[in-house]
Amino acid sequence: MGIYADQIVPRIVNVTCGTKAIEHLRVRTCSELRGEVIEIGFGTGHNVPFYPDAVAKVHAVEPAELGWRLAQERVGASKVAVERSGLDGQSLPFPDDTFDSALSTWTLCTIPDAATALGELRRVLKPDGVLSFVEHGLSPEEGVRRWQHRLEPIQKRVSGGCHLTRKPETMISAAGFRIDQIDNFYEDGTPRPFGYLSLGTATPLLSLYWCLPLSTHRNTTIDLPDV
Repeated sequence: MGIYADQIVPRIVNVTCGTKAIEHLRVRTCSELRGEVIEIGFGTGHNVPFYPDAVAKVHAVEPAELGWRLAQERVGASKVAVERSGLDGQSLPFPDDTFDSALSTWTLCTIPDAATALGELRRVLKPDGVLSFVEHGLSPEEGVRRWQHRLEPIQKRVSGGCHLTRKPETMISAAGFRIDQIDNFYEDGTPRPFGYLSLGTATPLLSLYWCLPLSTHRNTTIDLPDV
């Protein structure tokens, strides 16, 4: 990582994602967590105070060393054990069917290959596991979308690769999840190009297609018998 990405971006994210105005969204998103939890894009630990009592342990995936260091005060004060367990959400160092819950908050916008990261989350979640998420993305309003496309190149450079035009709900569904709950809305007090949110939960789909190894999903056709 370059100096800007390594030393500046974690500090920017620590401030912009640490406002009290969005704490109620973190509370909502974390409320469904239980058991063993994997959190991708752990950042500086802003979700830590909102882990519910049903959580046994959180395995934090965070690439930025500075981000992890900035999180230590929150981690130290946490009633839930938190362990840094990986650096890259696109390659999780865990066996299949490991976790009861997964958490992603304002993360899918930045991961270079979000589809791979979601595939990894689906792989390590138990069949009855739940992905809880809140993510910003592409607005349904044409005027807002135009501004998002204009601003995205600047946003990516300033905010460590953050995209404004990704579609979280679509990406999660395409990765083999069923969306169980979804709430789409503009975040109060945030300019609309940056504040269109998707908040919800999803569970792994169980189907013939998704029982195939992930490496076979691309360019795969399945011949089913006539009935």
